[in-house]
Amino acid sequence: MSEFDRLSESGSIPQIDLDTELPWERAARTALEADAEFDAPGFDAPGGGSEFQEIRTRVHRKLLERLNLSTLSTRDEEEAVTEVRKIVRNLLDSEATPLNLEEREELVEQVLHEVFGLGPLEPLVNDQSISDILVNTFDQVYVERNGKLERTDVRFKDNRHLVQVIDRIVSAVGRRIDDSSPMVDARLPDGSRVNAIIPPVSIDGPHLSIRKFRRDILSTDDLLRNGTLNEAMLELLQGIVRARLNVLISGGTGSGKTTLLNALSESIPTSERVVTIEDSAELQLRQPHVVRLETRPPNIEGKGQIDQRQLVINALRMRPDRIIVGEVRGSEAIDMLQAMNTGHDGSLTTLHANTPRDALARLETMISMANLNLPERGMRQQIASAIDIIIHVSRLADGKRKCIFITELVGMEGEVITMQDLFVTGHA
Repeated sequence: MSEFDRLSESGSIPQIDLDTELPWERAARTALEADAEFDAPGFDAPGGGSEFQEIRTRVHRKLLERLNLSTLSTRDEEEAVTEVRKIVRNLLDSEATPLNLEEREELVEQVLHEVFGLGPLEPLVNDQSISDILVNTFDQVYVERNGKLERTDVRFKDNRHLVQVIDRIVSAVGRRIDDSSPMVDARLPDGSRVNAIIPPVSIDGPHLSIRKFRRDILSTDDLLRNGTLNEAMLELLQGIVRARLNVLISGGTGSGKTTLLNALSESIPTSERVVTIEDSAELQLRQPHVVRLETRPPNIEGKGQIDQRQLVINALRMRPDRIIVGEVRGSEAIDMLQAMNTGHDGSLTTLHANTPRDALARLETMISMANLNLPERGMRQQIASAIDIIIHVSRLADGKRKCIFITELVGMEGEVITMQDLFVTGHA
C-alpha cells in the first residue's frame, strides 16, 4: 500500500469528487499524490547542492500531511496559493538547516510551482522573452529566444516526473496520454500550444513542446518595427483584407504565419461576424463578433472525433461573413475553397509550404485527400477562382521573420495557374 493510500484510509486526506474539481485543484492533488509515492521531484537550486533538495523534499512531504484538500477546494486559486505559501513558510521555520531569505523564497516558489504549476518549467513559461520550450526527456530542456535555440540548466528529476507534468497539462483540457494514446495536442490556460509524445512512440523517453503565446499580441506596427513588413507591404495587405480578397498565408514551421494572420485581422471591420476553425486554438482576433471552433480528438473508445472538415461544413450554417481556418492540412481544403467560392469572401487561412508555387501544389494534394476524384484541371480551377492572394513568410538564418512574397493569382493558362508577384524581398 502506498503512503498516499494509507493516509487516505486514515482520513488524513479527504476523498475528492474528481468530476467537480477545478483544473488547478487536480494539478495540486496529482502533485501531492506523486510526492507521497516516491521521492519528491525537483530540480537543481540556484547554488546546486543536495541539501537544498533534501529540505525541499521534506517540506513537500510535510505539506502533504498538513494540507486539507477539501477545505482548499472551496477557495479560488489565488486564495489557495496564499494558503499553501503560508504553510510552506511555517514548515521552513521548523527546519534546522539555516537558509537565507533568497534561498527560502526560492524554495517556496519551487514547492508552489510543483503543486499549482508546471514544476521546473514554470519559470520558463512566465519568461516573456521565450517563444518556445522544448523538452527532450527529463534532462534536456531547450528554449527559443529571438529565433535562436539555447539549452537551459533546467531539468526534471526523471522521466516519470516529466510524464506527470505532461499528464497534468493534458488532463486540464479533458485529454489523455498513455500507452494506448501516446501523442496529444493540448493548450495551457494562457492559450500556449502544447504537443507531447511518450514511449513507446518516442524511443528515448517523453518529449514535450510548448509554443508560447505572447500576452501582448503583435500589431502591424510591431511587424513594421521588427522588419517583417515594410510600409508599402502593410498598406497593400490592409487594403487586401478590407477589400475582402481571399488570402492564403504560407511558410515553414515557426515562420510567423499565425502572428501575421492575427495582425492582419486588425483590418477586418468590427461589424462583421468571423468564425475561426483550428486544430488547437491559437488565433487571438481583436474583433468583438468572433465564434471560435476547435477540433476534438476521439475518446478512449475511438468515438466522438470532430475534425476540421466537419467544422468547416458546420461553419457555413452559422452565417459567417468571413471564415478563418488556422491551418489547412487535409481534406478540409476542398470545403474551405468551396466556401471561398460561394460568397464567403475575405476568408483567410494558413498552410505549410516553402514557396507560393509549392503552396498550390500542397493544396492540390489536400484536395485529393477528400477522395472526390476531381481531375487536375478541375482542382486547379477551384484553387484559381477561390484564392486571390498568397502571402509567403519565412524565418531567416538570423532568426528574424520576414514577408518574402506577396503574390496574386491571376487565373489559368491552359493547365497552369498563373501568378504575379506584387512584392518580392530579399532574404538578407
